[in-house]
Amino acid sequence: MSQDLQQYADIIEQLKPLVNEPEFNKVLLQIGGDIPKEKRFLLKMEVKRLAKPCMRSIDLRGQVDGKCKSYLHDGRTHYMDEIAVDKFEEQIRIFGGYTFGVYEAVQNTENNYRIIREKAEEARDTGSTSNAPRKKGSAILEQFKVPTVNLLDYRQRNTERMNFAVAVELFNESNHSIKGLSVDVSLEGLQVKLNKETLFKQNELLQVYFRGLEGEFAMDKKNGIAYRLVKTVRKKDVIYLALQRATERPAPSFDKFLESFIHGNKRRYKVNMNNTIEAITSKTCEQYFSPRSPTLPIYIDVIEDRLIPRFAMVNEVNRETVSYWQDEEDECRLGFLLSQNRLNTLHAKPAHHREIFVFSFTHLQNDKVFFYSASYEQLIEKDMLKQVFLGFGSKKVSWRVFKLTLTDMLPEQAHTPLSIPDSVGTKIKRQNTPPSPRVMSKLKNLKYLLHVTDVTSIYGQQAYNELKFNRDNLSHLRVFGHPRNQKTPNIELFRFKYEDQRLESRYRLRSQIELKLSHDDSVHVGVSEDISVHGLGLRVELNKEYDGELEGQVEVSFPRLQQITQNFNVMNLQYSVIYHNAEKNILHLKAATGEAGKSARAFFEELIKKNKHSLEEDSGEEELPGMGQALRCINARNATSLSFLMSKEGVRYTPQAGIIGKQDERVSSLVTYLTEKRQVNLEFLFRDRKLDTPFMQSGIKQVKLENMPLRQELLISFDAKQKDPRMAIIPRYSHRFENNEQRKTFITEALNRGQFIAIHVMLTTTGKPDLSMLQTEINYVSVYAIHRAKELENKLWSLAACSHLIDVTDEVLIRYEFDDDTISANRDTKAKVEAPAQSGIQALLQDQALAK
Repeated sequence: MSQDLQQYADIIEQLKPLVNEPEFNKVLLQIGGDIPKEKRFLLKMEVKRLAKPCMRSIDLRGQVDGKCKSYLHDGRTHYMDEIAVDKFEEQIRIFGGYTFGVYEAVQNTENNYRIIREKAEEARDTGSTSNAPRKKGSAILEQFKVPTVNLLDYRQRNTERMNFAVAVELFNESNHSIKGLSVDVSLEGLQVKLNKETLFKQNELLQVYFRGLEGEFAMDKKNGIAYRLVKTVRKKDVIYLALQRATERPAPSFDKFLESFIHGNKRRYKVNMNNTIEAITSKTCEQYFSPRSPTLPIYIDVIEDRLIPRFAMVNEVNRETVSYWQDEEDECRLGFLLSQNRLNTLHAKPAHHREIFVFSFTHLQNDKVFFYSASYEQLIEKDMLKQVFLGFGSKKVSWRVFKLTLTDMLPEQAHTPLSIPDSVGTKIKRQNTPPSPRVMSKLKNLKYLLHVTDVTSIYGQQAYNELKFNRDNLSHLRVFGHPRNQKTPNIELFRFKYEDQRLESRYRLRSQIELKLSHDDSVHVGVSEDISVHGLGLRVELNKEYDGELEGQVEVSFPRLQQITQNFNVMNLQYSVIYHNAEKNILHLKAATGEAGKSARAFFEELIKKNKHSLEEDSGEEELPGMGQALRCINARNATSLSFLMSKEGVRYTPQAGIIGKQDERVSSLVTYLTEKRQVNLEFLFRDRKLDTPFMQSGIKQVKLENMPLRQELLISFDAKQKDPRMAIIPRYSHRFENNEQRKTFITEALNRGQFIAIHVMLTTTGKPDLSMLQTEINYVSVYAIHRAKELENKLWSLAACSHLIDVTDEVLIRYEFDDDTISANRDTKAKVEAPAQSGIQALLQDQALAK
């Protein structure tokens, strides 16, 4: 039960036995008459949810203080102790069958170790001082505030900087002086700490006297050393001045002394390695971000005002997008998606909002793949066909929604030198060498980076399914079809390197199938869309409604594939149905376990092994060495959506660092709301942490178990006038709603309250980092501070998961049929001045926040 409904637990218990009775609504009104209407609606939703049939098996072994035995109920085996069995049978009588309410009640018996632990913690907190619970709550919330990292954006120093504290006195051109203490020094610069304000201005020329060295070294007491003030930074009550040597006023004798002094004392005083540590942190985040980012980066040339796609960077997750746009001959048809018209539309938009959504599906006819796609802008132009395209296309298993985002880039961003100066050694100097002239000549005309992200949602597909359209207009959809002889740009594909641990993905397999139900001999004809690794999963589209049940057993035959293989029997393969859409024409299947599914697993494992895309078959050698790394660096420096990395602490995953996107205004305003500079607050993504299956925690476990990225949609009501982030942000994952009507109601409330934001949340686990990109700088740190080097390495290996957040607000509003004026008004990230009326969502949030 969610935290905000906990206070109504007694009322929910009274309503449980009546949930399927005609007088349910009447009783709800009687016993909850003094409860606001919005909360009564939520209570009703909760009781209905608890009454839904449950397919999960209960296994309490190791979770309760009692001996568990097998318990057979309705053909399903559970493992429970005596207390749990009593609770199970009690709740079965109340609900009339095995439901989620039964399952959750059994999970919360008094002898459950989790319940025992929670009660002990509550008792301990109650016995503490009065403000202890508040401190504990604050500490819990603080763990979700993490620093931001700009990928591959760090300072490279031309000379080593040594930590050195000595008294200094600074004079400006008006002969006003102030005394301070040096923090660090290099041949080119100096950092000074002051205890009081200074009137010095940026870029002002200053004379610095090293008073603390005058008694020990032969310093010129009459003439100071000329420095220019570069930056002033305040940290609490201390002022830091960043100074740079004024080259127009040289001091050769001082330079010679300083060079000798630093070289002879850098081990004693230690080199300042802040920028190197910053670089290692930045590169570590990039190591986990790039190889598993769901976004496909495409690099754009501009020639005679035409935007021409040249290169694409493929990793183990975004390769699904490339695979989708391949035809039956494995020819890449990405150019269909990136038409000149769409690129021009993107380019014409304001720089901070260059994004469009493209809807697409494919049609298989005579073993040939035909592609159809339309941007929202194109659908508006042909409004009479909008309902037809969305309603018909969403009924196909090949239905996809892509977000396209265009951002500026510079070829120079391909160069990522070490943070260490060339002067440290010849090996360092070699590694700091820019990309070769051949590589730069390939990059020199690149102006833009286009990010393509698959943001397809099951809930979105369901919403588009509900659109009514005239089937007589289907023939007019050919205007959105892409002629097979259409010439498209040749996009050269490069692969992300350093993928030591692969996250297996789905593989496209478009072929005719025949599906037979186990309980009769009727045959459904259709096409397959894709298979997962080892053939464990299969998605198919049927030409008529599937009339079986979820969890039902089916036989799938591949007549065309049987014609090309003699070593395997691919007829009558055993699968179970794990999902179907509302029309029951799209099925997600899972290979039967044990011997029954052995034939399917063996065939598809061999098929995948021998027919992986050429990107997985190549030797990894690049035709132009360094090109892949150059493109990777450019992409990392131009991320357009927010991501964050998580490490595992005990049994839970907690965020460690955030990566802010360049064109991510709405999400950026959300995560930086009431936070300190260079920090993000990700608590709202973990707001469901007290539920039985919190998305982030259980989702990562699912990713690890299935070796598949996991996607979910988060709907958010944001009121920027609130002074508490928990009050300002109301999040709810889409799977927590019963239906699309409830989702639309939530969105309407959010728009009335302030701003609505929708985020496509994607979870991936992290692969093995490539230490060759980090080892030089880690070794450099270990020379002067081996403990810091070990800390950095430990942190590097502790990162276990990454979450990518893609703003899909406009697409969600489109799917629920909000008008263009509403969509446009909702883009305003600034808070409204007037106080909003108290809405149902706001009232709910206040109770929720107070409960926390």
